[in-house]
Amino acid sequence: MNPLRTLPFLLLSVLLTGCEQNVTATKTASPAPAFALERLDGPTAHFPEQYRGQVVAIRFWADWCPYCHAEMQALEPVYRRHREQGLAILAVNVLQPPETVRTFVQGLDISYEALLDPQGEVTRDYRVMGLPMTFIVDRKGVIRARIVGESTPEVFEQAITPWL
Repeated sequence: MNPLRTLPFLLLSVLLTGCEQNVTATKTASPAPAFALERLDGPTAHFPEQYRGQVVAIRFWADWCPYCHAEMQALEPVYRRHREQGLAILAVNVLQPPETVRTFVQGLDISYEALLDPQGEVTRDYRVMGLPMTFIVDRKGVIRARIVGESTPEVFEQAITPWL
């Protein structure tokens, strides 16, 4: 394996763990941490205020993640099927400049929102340990499921369906 390919993973893990010794991911059945992040194209997104009454999938990703491209495309049909039922997907990019994010997203043909977490603050608040990672938040703002690693459309749909 190319050592330069593993460098982003190493940097992410150092950034996310910092000096904490016992870091675990944000737990299910707990309130989802609130945040305000710039949209790739548009005004700041305020979670949970702007998403009350919706089921929200908060996905953390980066362009160097080997699974993120295919997964983001695969979730688009699920999103289109369920958005009228109140599904929102917030694709939170971790630590990358807007130009990089824009180039990556333009090649995906997705209609859900891409958000920017340039300092990794929200990523740390959610205690993300690797990419991709997805949190399913119910209509009341409570985390109901967590998908660690690449998700298939079937797994994603199973995670959101009880809350729709």
